Amino acid sequence: MTRQARTAEEIIAATAAELAPPADANRLVPLIESAAAPRSALAGLALEQRHIIASDQRAFLLLAERAGRGTACAEFFGTLADGETLALDRLGAYEAALGLTAEDIGQYEPRAGCQAYPAYVAWLALNGEPPSVALALTANFAAWGGYCARVAGALRTRYGFTDEACGFFDFFAGPAPELERQAVAAVAAGSDDEHGEGVAGGLRYGRLLQTYESMFWNTLAERT
Repeated sequence: MTRQARTAEEIIAATAAELAPPADANRLVPLIESAAAPRSALAGLALEQRHIIASDQRAFLLLAERAGRGTACAEFFGTLADGETLALDRLGAYEAALGLTAEDIGQYEPRAGCQAYPAYVAWLALNGEPPSVALALTANFAAWGGYCARVAGALRTRYGFTDEACGFFDFFAGPAPELERQAVAAVAAGSDDEHGEGVAGGLRYGRLLQTYESMFWNTLAERT
C-alpha cells in the first residue's frame, strides 16, 4: 500500500472520529430499542427512505460523472449508486412487515426534516469536490451503519421482525471491505502526500451531513 493510501486511511479515521455524534444525538434509535417507538415511526422510516434512496442514487451517479470515467472517485460513487438499488430491493420486505401498501407508499408526504439529508447530498453532487464528498460520506456512514445495526437488532428482539424484514438495515450495518478500499482510493486521489489538504472540505461537508443525519432520525422520533 502506498504512503498516499495510508495517509488517506488516517484522514478517514480522523474525520470519522471528529464527526462521531454524541450518544444523545439520535432520539429514535433508543425508542426502538426499548420498544417505545410506535409503528407510525417505523413506517415513516421506510417511507422516508424510499425518497432518500431515489435522490441519493441520482446524486451518486452525477458525482461519478463529474469525477471522470475511470477515476477512483467514479468507482466509489458508482458502487454507492449500485448499492442504493440493492437497498431498495431490501426495503420492500421491511415495508411488508409493517403492512404498508402501495397506496400508503404513493400517498405519503415526506417531511422536510427527513429530506434535508438527501437535499444536501444533491447539493454536494452539484457543488462539492468529489474526493472531499467521498471523505464526508465515508465518515458519515460510520454513524449510519451503527444506527442500522442497533435498529436491526431491536426489530428482531423487541418487535419480532424476521431476518428478511431486517435486511435493509443489515445491508448498511454489515462490513463492506470493497467499498472501504474504494473510499481510501477516492480520498487519496484528492489528498497530498503529507497533510490531505486537498480533501479539507470533507470535514465541513461531513459536519453538515451528520447534522442532517441527526435531523432525519429526530424528525421521525417526533412521530412518537
